[in-house]
Amino acid sequence: MRTYHCFWLLFWAGQPHQSFLTPLSKRISGFPEKEKVFVLSGNSRRDLHRSKRSWMWNQFFLLEEYTGTDYQYVGKLHSDQDKGDGSLKYILSGDGAGDLFIINENTGDIQATKRLDREEKPVYILRAQAINRRTGRPVEPESEFIIKIHDINDNEPMFTKDVYNASIPEMSDVGTFVVQVTATDADDPTYGNSAKVVYSILQGQPYFSVESETGIIKTALLNMDRENREQYQVVIQAKDMGGQMGGLSGTTTVNITLTDVNDNPPRFPQSTYQFRAPESTPPDSPIGRIKANDADVDENAEIEYSITEGDGYDMFGIATDKDTQEGIITVKKALDFENKNLYILKVEATNTHVDPRFLYLGPFKDSATVRIQVEDVDEPPVFSRPAYIMEVKEDIPINSVIGTVTAQDPDAAKNPVKYSVDRHTDMDRVFNINSGNGSIFTSKPLDRETLLWHNITVIAAEINNPKQSSRVPVFIKVLDVNDNAPEFAMFYETFVCENAKAEQLIQTLSAVDKDDSYSGHQFSFSLAPEAASSSNFTLQDNRDNTAGIFTRKTRYNRHEMSTYFLPVVISDNDYPIQSSTETVTIRVCACDHRGKMLSCNAEALIHPTGLSTGALIAILLCIIILLVTVVLFAALRRQRKKEPLIISKEDIRDNIVSYNDEGGGEEDTQAFDIGTLRNPEAIDDNKLRRDIVPETLFMPRRTATARDNTDVRDFINQRLKENDIDPTAPPYDSLATYAYEGNGSVAESLSSLESVTTDGDQDYDYLSDWGPRFKKLADMYGTMDSDKDS
Repeated sequence: MRTYHCFWLLFWAGQPHQSFLTPLSKRISGFPEKEKVFVLSGNSRRDLHRSKRSWMWNQFFLLEEYTGTDYQYVGKLHSDQDKGDGSLKYILSGDGAGDLFIINENTGDIQATKRLDREEKPVYILRAQAINRRTGRPVEPESEFIIKIHDINDNEPMFTKDVYNASIPEMSDVGTFVVQVTATDADDPTYGNSAKVVYSILQGQPYFSVESETGIIKTALLNMDRENREQYQVVIQAKDMGGQMGGLSGTTTVNITLTDVNDNPPRFPQSTYQFRAPESTPPDSPIGRIKANDADVDENAEIEYSITEGDGYDMFGIATDKDTQEGIITVKKALDFENKNLYILKVEATNTHVDPRFLYLGPFKDSATVRIQVEDVDEPPVFSRPAYIMEVKEDIPINSVIGTVTAQDPDAAKNPVKYSVDRHTDMDRVFNINSGNGSIFTSKPLDRETLLWHNITVIAAEINNPKQSSRVPVFIKVLDVNDNAPEFAMFYETFVCENAKAEQLIQTLSAVDKDDSYSGHQFSFSLAPEAASSSNFTLQDNRDNTAGIFTRKTRYNRHEMSTYFLPVVISDNDYPIQSSTETVTIRVCACDHRGKMLSCNAEALIHPTGLSTGALIAILLCIIILLVTVVLFAALRRQRKKEPLIISKEDIRDNIVSYNDEGGGEEDTQAFDIGTLRNPEAIDDNKLRRDIVPETLFMPRRTATARDNTDVRDFINQRLKENDIDPTAPPYDSLATYAYEGNGSVAESLSSLESVTTDGDQDYDYLSDWGPRFKKLADMYGTMDSDKDS
């Protein structure tokens, strides 16, 4: 009897809706030859032998989205080596083993612990094995099986976009492609109709339609006009299960815009337009705007305006404003109310971009009539010419008329005109004008050599309305007359050598003339009559506007005559002939045998101005000696300098005393110290005088200390007596300032103002008691008293 070793997976027959067994793609039976299998277990190799293996399964199906409370049963593993005594142990490995899928190691039952989602993972690959619990050795080789998750319709179709935007031209034909929408279903497309999507339109009819299988949206209505409606919103539904009842669905919105085409011609809102234009309107100025309406937009609404006919075809123009699509009527030429006051134009508006498909709708242009009324205005006078050019000779007498300008009032009133010269253009008042007839005359002499052209401006204004004025330029050219004599081209000062030979050329002369000659200047040169016979030189006219000076004798002596003045007469050939006498200075110089000048009075004119090297050295030495002398003098003066006896502000020998110090009042304690007068002990008698140098040094005597109650007058008298007998006192008057005056003083007031008002006579005999210093004063006042008595 043959023995079969089988590894069975038993299915739970009680729940056929949860797991299913697929037909075996291959079944092996019988006893194959023994084969040797090498399996690594730990670090050792062992040979396993089996007599036979028979497979009964290879994949299983499991429903997704299980909603039960218990674990979902998958199946059962069983080996024919399992005797039911618990000696075998079942092991599960692979995708989700131990977490998502668990196995009972004793019975081999497999269960799913969580809800499965096919859209997350549709297939799980696991491996199963039975081992001996006691030895740990596998009793069967490891086998692999697949668990496929069976799909259910749990996903609705999803569009690739939430909102679609599309556009089509207006007036499109029926069936014109608009846009294609696409929806996808995450369910398994190979199982049932869960992923079969069908499209339908929920909103947007009857304008659009959608193909159920492809999702292509097309137009369903003919001649949709953008001017009537521009935006459309279409709602498309995608439903699975082939659109059957119970299927899941999703929607999307499609915004469709009709784009513009040129299907509307321009139209003027009115047939006639009227404008007014003053006759003073300058050319290229706008006088009005017209506009033709076009229901189209952008380039389809662009309009070109033109004047097709009318009596003002050449007087007016029209241009298109690109921003507003308006026609701007402008003036091309100056208007004249007196000549023509009404113009009638025909203006045409045409589309610039015409679509041939819509020519059947009619011509894409329109026309209107424009009437332009010219208004009369008070115009300024108009000159007969835009500019005047006049010529006048420079010798014309003053107050001579040189030309006339003419201006008239263009208005019908023909107001009289007065003329004047704009003095800003004629600051020197060279010209004037007759205000009545416009004749221009000179008021000052003219000189072509000073100013060739005079550019003035003449103003013409209406007498009744001076504000109406116009200007015209007048260009006056001064013509030349021969009023300038020729003269030397430069100042000529030359020399002649003492050893010069006769007929030797010493100088070439040339001349210039300020006047203008049409045929060219021709000058003639000659010596003045007074020098022609007695001169030591001759003059030869070269007939090319130059002349040469030649020596007449062989030798010259600069000691006898160092300088010659040669008068030369220069004449021109114009009418009237002008001539002048110019003088050439010729100096006699000493020259070497080659004729090179060595020394003469003209040396400064021939050689560069400057000093020789020797002269410069001599001047430099003088400057150095002068500086050394000044330095020595300053040094000696510094050594001899001594301290002055007294500074200028304290010099008591001055006959004039300046009082320029003003005290600060009672609070000024810095001007003087009144305590010195009240406290004589504070005086230092040991100080020596600085304004004199005594021959013998006497010890100063210390005076007795005055009593504390000594009166100021007694103190002054005491000090005066001491100074009179002091041999160290200076031998000249000393100035003392007394700045103290007390109430009830024996000396009473010292003010000279009060003494003037005193009626009684004063006795100045006490001045004689004050010593020799006051002798002069005592004599003066004593003499005054004696004179008064006499």
